[in-house]
Amino acid sequence: MKPELERLLPLLSHVQGHLDEDVSLRELAREMLLSEFHLHRVFSRAVGETTKQYTSRLRLDRAAAALLSSDDSILDIALASGFSSHEVFIRSFQRRFGMSPRQYRRRGLASGADSADSRRGRAHADLVRSVGPCIGLVGAGRDQPTSEGSTMSYTIEKKSFPGQPLLFMRRRVKQSEIAKALGEVLPRVFEYAQKSGAGLAGPPVCRYAGWGPLLTIEAGMPVASAAVAVEPIEAGSLHAGAVAMTVHHGGYDGLGEAHAAVQAWIERQGIETAGPPWESYVTDPGQVPDPKDWKTEVYWPIRG
Repeated sequence: MKPELERLLPLLSHVQGHLDEDVSLRELAREMLLSEFHLHRVFSRAVGETTKQYTSRLRLDRAAAALLSSDDSILDIALASGFSSHEVFIRSFQRRFGMSPRQYRRRGLASGADSADSRRGRAHADLVRSVGPCIGLVGAGRDQPTSEGSTMSYTIEKKSFPGQPLLFMRRRVKQSEIAKALGEVLPRVFEYAQKSGAGLAGPPVCRYAGWGPLLTIEAGMPVASAAVAVEPIEAGSLHAGAVAMTVHHGGYDGLGEAHAAVQAWIERQGIETAGPPWESYVTDPGQVPDPKDWKTEVYWPIRG
């Protein structure tokens, strides 16, 4: 991971916990002991958004989730999300989601979970809060060489995976372009899921549909039920059945070792693979700033 991004992760965590307070560029620069100009330049380059764009997106996403998971008034949600007035909130919400907050709440989740108190609505809201802030940073640093001496041991388990509806985008990329592709694709799928009313059901994933000099990746978001997709977004599902899986602890640059460990285990067991493997990015980099504490699950479908 680039040093400037790693340095900013605690700041992203700070923003997430203080959205109802002053998180202006001026205050964040003071928090980081940097000039406003320098923070603006470093933040925009590392995160891909200005501080204003970042905080506005988080506030709107959390407000949208609250509309589906609580009975609070629209005004109360706007103020709790850090907006100065009802009017500012309405205009900003309309720009991001293409409908008013009232229309968004009335539509509910496309799965038919109409109750604001439904389990599905609460799960969706929890994922918006935990996944959304740093959705564009998933995969950051995986194009860097693994540090010497970082080899770890992996415990491989055979499990039954229930399957999972998925919204995703497909890309053909070089190994060195995976992180960049994830940074472009996952925010688009995440935003589409919210706009279309698809209930989020899990952390972001990346499936490797084709190996070779060019990789075919399918990156996206698990959703609660089969969803309608509009190009370039596609709808599908993750493998249902037996899988060999392991957990990788640490930065994304070491994920190749995890895949190699699972593949070696499959070969030793004399088992055949049954589909493309995928990664599930359990940890949000903004909530857990130290890459050593990140957790990524690696799944390989097998014939069981």
